[in-house]
Order: sequence, then C-alpha cells, then structure tokens
Amino acid sequence: MALNMPTFYKRTGSAVVFGAIMLSGLLFEHPWVFVSLVALINLLCLREYFGLLQKIDEGKYWPRWLHVALQIISLFLLVLFARPMGYLSIEKPLWLTFTVLPLTTPILLLACVLPVKNALPALIQSVSGLFYITLSMILLGDMRNHDFILPIAIIVMIWINDTMAYIVGSFIGKTPFSTISPKKTWEGTAGGAVLTVIVAGIYGYWPVGGTISNSRTIDWILIATIVAVAGTLGDLLESKLKRLANVKDSGNIMPGHGGALDRFDSLLIAIPFVWVYYSLFM
Repeated sequence: MALNMPTFYKRTGSAVVFGAIMLSGLLFEHPWVFVSLVALINLLCLREYFGLLQKIDEGKYWPRWLHVALQIISLFLLVLFARPMGYLSIEKPLWLTFTVLPLTTPILLLACVLPVKNALPALIQSVSGLFYITLSMILLGDMRNHDFILPIAIIVMIWINDTMAYIVGSFIGKTPFSTISPKKTWEGTAGGAVLTVIVAGIYGYWPVGGTISNSRTIDWILIATIVAVAGTLGDLLESKLKRLANVKDSGNIMPGHGGALDRFDSLLIAIPFVWVYYSLFM
C-alpha cells in the first residue's frame, strides 16, 4: 500500500491545527478554559453521534428538541463533575440532587412525549450518548484536576498511535485488521502501538517538562498500551456506526479527518480505561 502524499499532507495539516487548539486548551492554566474546550468537544461529538443514530434507525421518531435537551443536560453534567472552581465542597444531599435530576430528565421527557414503541429505543440511544461521550469528557476533567500532564499525555499518545499506524500501514501493511475498517492493517496497528509504547517508555524514563508524581516508567508503558488498544477499539466502534449509517465520515469539520467524532473516537474509549488504571494504581 503506497503512502498517498496529498492525503497525508491534508491530514497532517489538519492535525497540526487540531493539536494547536487542543494544546492551547490543555496548557492554559485557567480551569474554565479547559472546561470550555471539553464542552465544545462534547457538543460536537454528541451532535454527530445522534446524527449517525438517526441514519441507522430512520424509522424511529426523534423530536428535534430532544437533541438540544440532551446537549444541555450533558453540559450541566460536565460543569457539575468537572468542578474546576471547588465544587467538591458541595454538600452531599445537594450534590446527589443535582446529579439525579439531569439523569432522570431524559426519562421523563421521553415517557411524556414519545410513542410507546419509540420511547425505549430513544431512551437507550440518549443515555448511550451521555455514557459514550459526556462521561469520557468528565473523566478527562477529573484526571486533569489531579494531574495536569495526564490528559496531554493521553492525547499525544493517541496522535502518535494514529499517525504511526497510518504511516507503517501505508508502507508495509498487507494483512487487513478488520472488515469494519478495510484500510486498517495488522502491520500498521502493531507498528503504531509499539512505537507509542516506546515513546511513552522513553518519556517515563527521561521525563521532559515534569511528569505525574510517583509515576514509574512501567506506568507510562502500561498507559501507552491501554491507549493503543482501547484507542483502536474506539476507532473500530465508530467505524461500525458509520457503516451501519452508510456514511463515510461522521461530519466534515476537519479536512482529511472528517467530523469531530472521527477525530475523537479513540480518545472517547481510551479515557475510561486510563482513568481506571490511574485511580487504582497511581
């Protein structure tokens, strides 16, 4: 498989712009800048996710306002759980109240306005969007509240894994990885993962610009492994959704990459797994 240089240049240029925006939000010290960044990602991904679901299940009735209501609910949850300005001090009963209300709102709305045959599928799809996208953004914010460097490291690892998998697969890829994503090869997938682990291991051994307190080289190697595996699964999951919806891209916001969901599919699945590892072992 030859490397398509025009496509490579387009993807690289788009990735540079994307990386600059992401790093600006991640590196800026004011916490609300970060919350604004993840809120924007959350809204864009939810919009495209619900669009894919509508194409997959065109027979179900989705009122237009329902998407807006769910996005508002997701923003409320992000602000509530990201708590960059000390929301941890909220009393437990009040915290539980503000947690239960936004989670039960979709159930009440769907029960009231949708036909019985459409209510349950729409509810499942609505809640799945909150778990798939909004929960990941909340966990990313939680990790940043504890360790400033970790969200940056996860995003850099995903970028390395995706880029190296594309380059390695273009040069030596011959064995298809999955029918879900025909262009993905075993050689490219393995090459991207190995190079990501190597770079993370080097950083863990010789940290540049600081690292997570009490972290070990093995922690960075394992996190890189988690990111490579979970990120690949996230890419395949989104590819499956697009095939079911019979579309090439989830959107067109990023030249060479498609939509926001195309760009963040790996991140959305990698974050919960890294969060579990970090919470248990670091």
